[in-house]
Parts: sequence; structure tokens; C-alpha cells
Amino acid sequence: MDGIDAAAAGLELAGDVLRLTPLGHDTTAYSAALATALRAALPPQPTTVEAVCRLDTGVGQEFAAAAQQAVGRHPGAALVVAHGQTVFHWVEGDGRVAGTLQIGRPAWIAERTGLPVVSDLRSADVAAGGQGAPLVALFDVLLLGGAGVDPGAGGPRAALNLGGIANLTVVGPDRNAAPLAYDAGPANALIDAAVVAVTGGAETCDRGGSRAARGTVDEELLAVLLDDAFLARAPPKTTGKERYHHGFTQAALARLGHAVAADDLLATLTAHAAEVVAAESRRHGVDEVIASGGGTDNRALMAALAGRLAPARLRTVDDLGIPSGAKEAYAFAVLGFLTWHGLPGNVPTCTGARHAAILGTITPGRAPLTLPPPAAAVPSRLEITGG
Repeated sequence: MDGIDAAAAGLELAGDVLRLTPLGHDTTAYSAALATALRAALPPQPTTVEAVCRLDTGVGQEFAAAAQQAVGRHPGAALVVAHGQTVFHWVEGDGRVAGTLQIGRPAWIAERTGLPVVSDLRSADVAAGGQGAPLVALFDVLLLGGAGVDPGAGGPRAALNLGGIANLTVVGPDRNAAPLAYDAGPANALIDAAVVAVTGGAETCDRGGSRAARGTVDEELLAVLLDDAFLARAPPKTTGKERYHHGFTQAALARLGHAVAADDLLATLTAHAAEVVAAESRRHGVDEVIASGGGTDNRALMAALAGRLAPARLRTVDDLGIPSGAKEAYAFAVLGFLTWHGLPGNVPTCTGARHAAILGTITPGRAPLTLPPPAAAVPSRLEITGG
């Protein structure tokens, strides 16, 4: 919920290679009123169908404005892919995902840009028995199978996204081996929620990790936070802010029994996010972690993560030609492009789906909807080009 990421990509299928040319990206902040309303509607707060309808329209309109700006900068654009804003991810007690809801009505985008829109990318995977996430796993698998990844790292490599939740894709050195991907646990979700709580909403994130850097990790609180049934559950698994909100932290503080200063709390939550990822990386014997997402801007988080990952190497996806903050936008551009060409966008071993599925729904633009012939081959590698 930091804002709306818009990335423009040139995409071309050449046999089993998908070529991606990054053409530029930008982030537009949500309007203050919409951001406030979104936070007020997220679990554990109660909401109404009226509020969800208003939010669905508001998000769709603000996505449409961001898309129109991007199309203005790239007038050759032929397709818009809109993930939407996740407001609920329905996970049963046994870990099965029963549904997922992303809002932001695509008709507003199609009306504003005149272009067809691919949206609702997660539901097909859920219907096929999958977790609906992490869908970026396909992008990660293709990217880690391409050029630019450290050839000296002999063991498994992991692509890490540090969003509200930390999701991890693990690819072994044997390209014929099945990749694995899942949500490891909270990344920014608890940190952001704590900042909102301790500042009374005046701040929404620990910018640059400055608060965490001033604090000291409370090891007792860290141990309580890590005593978490989700972290112990075997993948595939997914989670979200319906579990990792400030109530989760407050429950841990109640178990602790002593007060924790604000900056110490932020330092501890940052150490917790780092340990969640490091523990999963150790589990798989990962030699190299390639990070992306908003969490890479948090210097305290990246330093804690590097220390806990050692001797595994940590770097960012910028080294491979993808701006870290735009990686998920480019990943969903790829997924929508595959949908447009009749190709599946999920990785069943990563999401737990029974089969590969073509993702999303398509909303026509102003012109009649004309799809290209289905592509003959599913890509096995992603190449990043300079245009």
C-alpha cells in the first residue's frame, strides 16, 4: 500500500526465451483519503459491503490515472496488466487457500486508457487448488534460469521479495529440478503497522530503517515473535496482513510482560523480518539471495538480513537489470503477457496448484478484442535486454 507501481515493458517471445526490455517505471502515491480508507478496512477492523464497493471504485480510478500517465509516456502500449490491491487472502486453518480478493475495478482502467486489461490474476490458481501466491515465482524461475546470475554459486539460489510479506523462490542448480516458492512470513507488514501505531499515523513506514538503527533488539520479544505456527508450517503456504497486523505484535508484547521502547520495538521487528527469511534460506542451503521490493530501501533490514544470511551472498535484482522497486510490476506485466498469448502463468510446485493455469480475466478496451494466436512454446528463460 505504499503506492501504485507502473512499469512499461517491451516483451517478445523467441522460442523458449522471453525477452523483456524495461522501458521505465514510476510510483504514484495513493490519495491520502483512499490510503486512510484502505487501512481502515483491512483486518482485523470490521468493514461493510458499501465500504468495499467504494474502495473498489476508488482504487480502480486511481489505478486508471496511473495507467493513463504510463501510456502517455509509452504511446505504443497495447495491453495493461493490473494486479489490484489485495484486501483479503482467505486461508483456512489447515493452510488451504479458499479465496483471495484484489480490488480496483479494471473497467475504469480500460475506459481511461482505451486498452484491454488483464486483471484478477490469482483466482485461477486458487480454483486449481493453489495458494494464489507467490505468482512472481514464474518470473523468478525464468530469471534465475537466464543469464546474469552468479555462475560461481554452486548451490540453490533464491529470489526474495520484501513487500508486506516476504516471499521466496528457491531454484536449485539442476534446472530439471522442481522449483519451490512460498510466503516465508512478514517483511514490512509488522514494521509498517508498528510505525503507524507509535506515531499515531503521522508516519507509515520506517524510512531507510532509521528508527530501527537507533534501537536495540529485544531478544526476548524476538523469541516470542518467532514462536509462530505459520513459520513452522511446511510450504506451499501463503499469508497476508489479515494475520500479520499490529494485533499480532500486541499479542506478542502481552506475552512478553514488559514494556519495549518504540525504537527498540522497530529494531526487534526488523530483526524478526530478517530472521524469517534467513531461517528459510538456511533450510534450503541457499548460496545466494537476490532481493527486491520496498524492503530493499530499508538499510537496517538489509544489514540485518546480510548478517543473518552469511555466508550466503545477498544482492538485489538491480544487478540483473531490473529495478528493485519495480520488479513486481514487471513480473505481473510478464504474467499478463503470457495470459494474452494463451500461456499458463503459475508454477504448480510453487503455488500447490493441481496443474498449470492461464491466469486472469480480460476486460476489452475501446476496440474489438482480438487475441493473438496461442504461443507454441512455454518460455523457459527470461532475458533482460537494454532495448
